[in-house]
Amino acid sequence: MDDGSRASGSATERAYRFAKAGILDGSLPAGELISEGQVARPLALSRTPVREAFLQLQAEGLLKLYPKRGALVVPVSPGEVDAVVEARDVIESHAIATVVGVDDETLEHITAAMDAAIEDQLAAVAARDELAFVEADRQFHTVLVRAGCRSILLEVYGTLRDRQLRMNMGALGGRFPGRAERLVAEHRQLLAGLRARDRQGSVAVLRVHLAGTRASVLGAPPASA
Repeated sequence: MDDGSRASGSATERAYRFAKAGILDGSLPAGELISEGQVARPLALSRTPVREAFLQLQAEGLLKLYPKRGALVVPVSPGEVDAVVEARDVIESHAIATVVGVDDETLEHITAAMDAAIEDQLAAVAARDELAFVEADRQFHTVLVRAGCRSILLEVYGTLRDRQLRMNMGALGGRFPGRAERLVAEHRQLLAGLRARDRQGSVAVLRVHLAGTRASVLGAPPASA
């Protein structure tokens, strides 16, 4: 690869990361039509690498390109929300079943890490930092899944990462810190259930938690079983 190609690839990657981060954290809101210039200007790039980045994001389903008009930030569809919630239910319920059966020392190690994530959430609420809150929320659940699932389920859970970030930011939109405080309370309930080795109760809390996220994202009641 010559120097020009390397520079072009690096510029495209910068544009891709910048635009994708904006889509995931909500600073480029769903339903908004964005221009190449909105990404090119803050990065001091030409429009060519931005155009290439937009093509990548369209392939990932995050943008829809309209020639000479711009790129639409594709909203999260109800079907995508339901699919993510269902996948999380299966994986995290399995993790709970495993974690409640570990030895006392291991359980204490797991729950201490989850408790630390809750403390990070509380700090984010105090700082009114929505993105930090969502990252701590994800860490709470990731600790559980890493402790209770084997590699294949961990890989599947990892593929949900971007979708979860976008959904969780959407769930908080306009409801921070009120919704955040409720999520922390549910995390504490789940943590108490794990410490009590209450599999059924912990799964019940998880499902209320996930249903609340779904309803917040879609603005609709949870789907019936």
